[in-house]
Amino acid sequence: FIRRNRPDVIINCAAYTNVDGCEVNHDAAFKANALGPRNLAQAAEKTGARLVHVSTDYVFSGRENGGVAQDEATIPGPISAYGSTKLMGEKYVEQFCHRHFIVRTAWLYSYYGKNFVKTMCTLSDKVAAGNLERVTVVNDQLGRLTFTHDMAAAIFHVLNTRAPYGTYDCTGSGAVKSWADIARTCFEAKNGNGDKVVPVSTADYYASAEGPVAPRPRFSALDLSKLEAVGFSMPDWERELEAYLDALD
Repeated sequence: FIRRNRPDVIINCAAYTNVDGCEVNHDAAFKANALGPRNLAQAAEKTGARLVHVSTDYVFSGRENGGVAQDEATIPGPISAYGSTKLMGEKYVEQFCHRHFIVRTAWLYSYYGKNFVKTMCTLSDKVAAGNLERVTVVNDQLGRLTFTHDMAAAIFHVLNTRAPYGTYDCTGSGAVKSWADIARTCFEAKNGNGDKVVPVSTADYYASAEGPVAPRPRFSALDLSKLEAVGFSMPDWERELEAYLDALD
């Protein structure tokens, strides 16, 4: 398809993103997260296309910089099958296509499909209706939300401005907070019941889980300096979330 149509740009958003599923479906994860990007990179190189490959904070353990945002030069250290296969995908893109942008992001949400924010709003409604007493959410995984609209704008910026090829971190800007903090914001905006969000540790949250549970990065904040240096500033994620929640009502 690529050789026949010869696109100028290929943007690869495809991945096997079931983080826990990757722990048992290694072959599927490897094919989607590593071999898929490799094939795209080889095709892009042969046809002269520029390749944008979306990657993830899961290439890190979250412990690399001791609570300081990881930048593009931080040496990855994935702790899950998902993170490992995504890192392989990055390496293949770097190896086989020199006209590439690797865009690392984290904690994505959008108007389409399922996401954490929509789930929290639904749970807030259930609590308000008396169908649920409270909700437990982890408080020891820290990061920033990323609105897909903002990430798309960043991608088109680096393409349209002919920014240098390479890896770019791309998340919402602003304060680093936990999933429990975000859940509480959603509950408050929806029904004023943020006190019904109970923070728990990751270990306690998954203590009774059935099946494999992949390790999660504890600190997912990424440094945005490189993206800002080429002229694009990601919006503050808390302001974006506020507007998003208003639009959902």
